[in-house]
Amino acid sequence: MLKQVPSTESLIGIAEDGVSVKTDGIKWIINPYDEFAVEEALRIKEAHGGSVTIISVGSEKAAEAIRTALAMGADKGILINDPASAGYDGLKTARILAAVLKEAPFDLIIAGQRAVDDDNYQVAPATAEFLGIPHISMVVKEEISDTKIRCHRTIDGGTAILETQLPALITTQRGLNEPRYASLPGIMKAKKKPIDIKNVSDIGLDSEHMGKPLTKIVSMKTPPARKGGIMIQGDSAQTKAAELVRILHEEAKVL
Repeated sequence: MLKQVPSTESLIGIAEDGVSVKTDGIKWIINPYDEFAVEEALRIKEAHGGSVTIISVGSEKAAEAIRTALAMGADKGILINDPASAGYDGLKTARILAAVLKEAPFDLIIAGQRAVDDDNYQVAPATAEFLGIPHISMVVKEEISDTKIRCHRTIDGGTAILETQLPALITTQRGLNEPRYASLPGIMKAKKKPIDIKNVSDIGLDSEHMGKPLTKIVSMKTPPARKGGIMIQGDSAQTKAAELVRILHEEAKVL
């Protein structure tokens, strides 16, 4: 599963509606954590066989991100073309993905642990919940043996090792792999690979079955401007340290 997001190098501005971002002039890319997911899926295919299908929910433009994954080596793509999806919360998106996956046989689902645009960690775990399968998050290493997958996942202060039966869903963390670049032959082959474009009614969903979003964006605001810093003058480190202590004590009142 992947999501198309604005490039982290793009200059993001708030749109006039106050609840979305300006999209003019933005470069769109595969969500970086989803790149790890695509790469890991390709490595599993190379080691164990099978095929890799990319699934995304978004507007028609999201087909570009799917095509990039196909150029990396994935076999086919499925896009749920829903222009309204930008306003969905994580649970609503997960319901759509789960509906697609219920009709597509799979052994393993891999997704990024979050999207860098909204920092929503819900989509992948909720998809697993709707499908009734186990999930392991924040994976930095995985090993598949027969019908089981063993994963190393990051936790506060260390790493935990978990094992579960397949089918299952895992989410990726930095350190799992280094995503490959799409080669020129891969880009040319990707043009001939199929992308099945559907809408929500094609997968048996409507507004009633998807439910109402449990959360919504009320407003977006830019962070307050920071005040200028103070350059401490002095002939030596001791002099500068003494002046810093004076400022913290007499002006900032924190000492």
